[in-house]
Amino acid sequence: MRRLSCARALLFLLFAIGGPGWWTPARAGNPWGTGYFPNVPLTTQDGTVVRFYDDLLKGRTVGINVMFTDCKHVCPLETAMLVQLRKLLGDRVGRDIFFFYSISIDSGHDTPAVLKAYAEKFGAGGSGWQFLTGKPEDVFLIVKKMGLIKATDGSARDAHSSIFMVGHEPTGQWMRNSALDNPKFLAGRMASFLGWRDDEPGRSYAEARPLTLNASQYLFQSRCGVCHTIGQGDKVGPDLRDVTTRRDRAWLARYIKAPDQLLAAGDPVATSLFQKYKEVRMPNLHLSSEDVTGLISYLEAQNGSRAAPSGKGAAKTR
Repeated sequence: MRRLSCARALLFLLFAIGGPGWWTPARAGNPWGTGYFPNVPLTTQDGTVVRFYDDLLKGRTVGINVMFTDCKHVCPLETAMLVQLRKLLGDRVGRDIFFFYSISIDSGHDTPAVLKAYAEKFGAGGSGWQFLTGKPEDVFLIVKKMGLIKATDGSARDAHSSIFMVGHEPTGQWMRNSALDNPKFLAGRMASFLGWRDDEPGRSYAEARPLTLNASQYLFQSRCGVCHTIGQGDKVGPDLRDVTTRRDRAWLARYIKAPDQLLAAGDPVATSLFQKYKEVRMPNLHLSSEDVTGLISYLEAQNGSRAAPSGKGAAKTR
């Protein structure tokens, strides 16, 4: 919502004609301040109570997304993507961008202790990133104001958007990004939006290499690669080297397509993987059958192997 010109004009009109009394500009030229953002209390993963506007936003450049730790869909992938983004930003986090804030929309389950454990699973703990929870009505007010939820009330956890908001509160500039974008792309987009200077000299377009990614390779790199490697060791999830020879092809296809369903059904391999990898859920990305087949073929090609025939390898737990 960069500058939010249309919404800004509407708010100005409402104020001019004596509209809602809750809106007053924080300072000239910036309505996106204390009169717009709620100053409700939230609690960090360390148990510290903070005020959303006064303590988290005021005078700062921040990045914000919403999530919940029991999510079976995109939240784990969002978190893994943002971990990679923070690594790319390096010491800018805590200096040029003050904090990442991940706000839970399931406060009944996501206590500070649960949020802290979740952050540690992904390597998202430490300075520069806070996970936050609060009263449901307060959290809903925040995500509604930020445009981070699709629902008209606070009852639907899965109605939140996969959006990473980046904002510079002093000037009222905000930018919506997909939290599922390639972290390198998102880092460059943030640098451009926030006017960061790159210390490295720029390269000309003549030096650019042509893109040779096929659809399955792109899907692996953009969705799977933040949690898995092929032959470079475990990350958040297992190394996928030779996975097509270690797993039954039909099982592998079912697991890639609907990992949450296999886990819920008590599948022994899915359960074992869940327990082994710190109970981080493999998200259901709602891939098509064609996408699943393409991913398996890509993994086969990387390993130089053929998939295990049906009935072989499904019982292995690695």
